[in-house]
Amino acid sequence: MSSDQMCPFRFLQITVANVLIHLQWDYTAVSCSVSGVSCRTGLAEDRYDTAGLETTFSLIISFSLLGESLTSVEPTTMLQDGGDGFSEAAFHLATQHKRPALSWALRIKQKLKTVTPYLGKYRPAVGQCCHQCTPESLGKKLRPTTPSLGFQNLLCVNETHTRYRGWLVRRVCCLLFVRGCKVYPSTATDRAERVCQSNRMQKALFSPETAPVGGVSWDPLTPYFPIINTCISLPLLRLVGWVMLKVFGSVFCSIQVNLNHMASLHRASQQGSSLVYLFVPQSILDYAIIPVVLFCHNLRVPYTLCPRQIHNTWLRWVLQKLAVILLPVGPITEQEAETDCLYSPVMTSLVGELLCEGQALSMCVSGESGHGGQWLARIRQAVRVEAVADVQLVPVGISYDCVPHVGTQVGTQAGLLSALRCVLSLLCSRRPRGCVRIHFAQPFSLKEMCNTGRCRVDGSRPLLELLLPTILHNKRSDSIFGQRSMTWVLPKCYVSELSQSERDISVALTLHLSYSTRGSMAVMSTSLVSCLLLHKHRKGVCLSVLCRDVAWLLEEVLFRNRDVGFGGSLVEVVYHSLSLLTPHLTIAAHPNNRSDPLICPRHTLYVTLSLSSHAQILTHTFIQEAVGACAVSAMLRGVAACGGDEVKSEQFRGELEFDVALCQDELTEKALQLTHLLPPGYIPPCQSSHGFALDAVDTLVRCGILVMEEVPRDTPICDFWKQQGSLSWSATDDPNHSDSDCEEGDARCFKLSQPSQCPEMLFFLCSLMAGYLRALCWVTDELLDDLQTPLPEAVCLGQIHAHLCDRAQREGGHYESCSEEMACMTVRTLTDLGVLVEEQKSGCVFLGVSQLFQQADSKQKLHSFVSQFLYD
Repeated sequence: MSSDQMCPFRFLQITVANVLIHLQWDYTAVSCSVSGVSCRTGLAEDRYDTAGLETTFSLIISFSLLGESLTSVEPTTMLQDGGDGFSEAAFHLATQHKRPALSWALRIKQKLKTVTPYLGKYRPAVGQCCHQCTPESLGKKLRPTTPSLGFQNLLCVNETHTRYRGWLVRRVCCLLFVRGCKVYPSTATDRAERVCQSNRMQKALFSPETAPVGGVSWDPLTPYFPIINTCISLPLLRLVGWVMLKVFGSVFCSIQVNLNHMASLHRASQQGSSLVYLFVPQSILDYAIIPVVLFCHNLRVPYTLCPRQIHNTWLRWVLQKLAVILLPVGPITEQEAETDCLYSPVMTSLVGELLCEGQALSMCVSGESGHGGQWLARIRQAVRVEAVADVQLVPVGISYDCVPHVGTQVGTQAGLLSALRCVLSLLCSRRPRGCVRIHFAQPFSLKEMCNTGRCRVDGSRPLLELLLPTILHNKRSDSIFGQRSMTWVLPKCYVSELSQSERDISVALTLHLSYSTRGSMAVMSTSLVSCLLLHKHRKGVCLSVLCRDVAWLLEEVLFRNRDVGFGGSLVEVVYHSLSLLTPHLTIAAHPNNRSDPLICPRHTLYVTLSLSSHAQILTHTFIQEAVGACAVSAMLRGVAACGGDEVKSEQFRGELEFDVALCQDELTEKALQLTHLLPPGYIPPCQSSHGFALDAVDTLVRCGILVMEEVPRDTPICDFWKQQGSLSWSATDDPNHSDSDCEEGDARCFKLSQPSQCPEMLFFLCSLMAGYLRALCWVTDELLDDLQTPLPEAVCLGQIHAHLCDRAQREGGHYESCSEEMACMTVRTLTDLGVLVEEQKSGCVFLGVSQLFQQADSKQKLHSFVSQFLYD
């Protein structure tokens, strides 16, 4: 920018700054580059400013482009991406005015207004314990002495974090900060001896599989000694901590940590119980972020359970000196390692000894894949045999603006070259840097959750018993009100010595922690924009409409007590998210309004899967509303099918203006059927499926989608004198007795409300579940006929995944239904329904289509049952 152009730009910059100071707008945290000008984006602020769209949009435009020469762009011209994120040409289009450049400052002064942030100044409290399973831990809230500590950017290290001051300190402040962090020593002097002398290890060593002829030999334990002797090297930990801060500073623009949560962890660590941190795996960086955060806040660095194979000897030694517990040399996957008769006893004894030493643990947990279930069972055994008094579990929610994609994934083998290639790919990435938000949930007692019996795990039934009578015979069965059993979360090969009751508790604990961890994750700005582009504006949207919908969706998220990982003005938040999502978007000039560009997601496999991964957290946030909306859609589909010529399908897809009364019992039953089909992690196991279905219907009433149907009566309900007979009295200990004499025995009915946004909101909620339901429909529609079974489980999964990708390619869209995760969930659901039958052959699991669903009639009924919930 030339000097003559810089002068009016600086004038406006000073003017806008004065206006913002006068209006007390808050902008903190992350700096986003806008046409060479540092524009501060409030991604860590505790407020949500949703000022007027036109004025705030004008603020960003004038801030970035005032003083530059503007060139006309044809309405049909596609805009190219800028070098540092969101295309600058998109904002050129919004400044095609004939007024002088300085008139923007006057417009800002005249039109800029502040709006009271939603829910007040502070963010909603997240990460609280379950009120049903752990009420005692919930009552012991560890509140800090300071009312509101706010957030801290872990990467912002300056001289105030050290004991020294001066110009030299400012240049080496990160080294001094790492040097001053407190490190808890962890030696493994006699740990191997204690592990070998445990009763479990003695029993395993004297078993016929391991004991050689002539006595006991220690040779079978040789591969496990390096794992048992895993410890923490203080100098190496400080060096790697400094390196990781530098690497994270190159990958992310901020790592925001809630200081209220850190104060609670400090208090919990002083109570004597070991802390176990659990997170949902998203990236390999998850395993490094939690130890670095705890290290920088003077908390005990945990032993990280990483189910990963590292072949390089030097890299294994470094990781084992950083308290990383790896797989033994040889097996590639954790499932292969579990086949060794010594692996499970060694790991169980090692976990018990680490907890006895007072060490903290960190591991991933996932209900979909079953990750972490066996480790939770081993921790549970240590508490059950009183090796330790108790353990405090801490769910950790890690949220990324954009999940970093590395070359290798968890569970695959890696060497030194692959690790260096991973680091270089992160450092050399030219994509805009995103933010990370970390929430440490409230610690709760493992003994309280498992031993008190508050977490109910009894009465579960297989999915085929719950839904098969409804699918095949279309009749109601009392079994539908049961709970779905998910025993595959903890296979018997992992911890074979557990009883069935202990196995059920471990499964329920895994599912509950997976749900709690996802509930602690913050909703990022990229998640909001991706969800709107994927589920509401798939064909494109104007920027002003997108800003309006982001404000609406933000309020809905906060209303459900879910925190978000950003703050500041609305347009800055949208601008930041669009900068990160630029590779996935196409920007074009609007034919009618060139000042409002069109934003459209690119309809490719990679883009759709990326947007779907961002928007997945919104599905967890609105899961009750989504289930209820799909149940309403299923009932309306049935009405449209039975209406003949009176109710046309076009009318059902469009205006939904016909007056239909929906019975509460039937609507709840439809929601209950869909609830049983949900993958694990969406509802806590302590809540019954029927209770979740009832809540799903109630949420639609609170959203305004459904309204109560008023039934006209000749006689008032509360006219006691006209009722039959006199008033009858019942015993007060009758469980069916109610104090209200005005109760109505008839079932309630609902109907669709008539506001203009109701159908749009209904279709948006249905779209949140469409990816998973569409994958089930595609498999049950065609693949069951062509699937030559029995096949090995991996081969069957690969064929189903290939079929989903081919079907999406043929239909030219809906790529969110053909991810590997969708294929795995589809295989698991079909297996639980009895469509696919598992068979053990030569130590391998084979899947085959059952004889019942080889019949065309059964397959058609299954496809019709699933497709009724799908709205296209």
